[in-house]
Amino acid sequence: MDDEPGVSRKDGQGPVSGLFSAVASTDLVTQISRQITEAIMTGRLKPGTRLTELQLSREFGTSRAPIREAARLLESQGLVVSNPRRGFSVRTLEAADLHDIYELRIGLELHAASIAVEKIGPRDIEQLEAQIARMYVLADEGSIEQQIFEDFSFHRMLCEASGNKRLLKVYDELAAEMRCGITLIGKLYDDPHRLAGTHKPILEALKAHDRKTLLDALRYHIVVAQDAVVDLFAGSNGR
Repeated sequence: MDDEPGVSRKDGQGPVSGLFSAVASTDLVTQISRQITEAIMTGRLKPGTRLTELQLSREFGTSRAPIREAARLLESQGLVVSNPRRGFSVRTLEAADLHDIYELRIGLELHAASIAVEKIGPRDIEQLEAQIARMYVLADEGSIEQQIFEDFSFHRMLCEASGNKRLLKVYDELAAEMRCGITLIGKLYDDPHRLAGTHKPILEALKAHDRKTLLDALRYHIVVAQDAVVDLFAGSNGR
């Protein structure tokens, strides 16, 4: 990153400021990366937005070193990209990127589900049922960002039920990239109630501990989402 003040916009609209709040002196890199991630996933930082150490260090109230480390962490997660002599900028996703991310997600979640179906207990089922109910409530009164968050929370719960912490970590990284793409589209389904309802067959298969039905339902669910997201993303970029 360079010394130019401001978070520069690729579209030439000038610097962006006031996006972030000062952070405490402990675990600075994690706090900074979380705030920047949230700004990206909610669309407050747009694709192509340039990030400079000087302005970010002022907004966070830190030296430039933790800003640089946080940017490197976000680069490893695919949320920002490094530009020679120009610092970092928010990653611009293509439809092909989202297609590939979903392909990886399919393999990851099917593996998680095949483990979870043998381990899942009544409390896990109750939490998943509550999550679907929450999605129905948000279909009537929630924002698109919150609906997306709760959708991924359901799938995160499923991955968590596998008991594999490494798998869960990879899922979190994939989810961050997928949320960015869906936020840019502004929707996943025309009817938000459909988003909630598509999780029901997954839950029913988990209740029955039916591995084959679960994997079939989960694959269908993710492939439908993949097709919808990639097509919508390609269409929105083509306008």
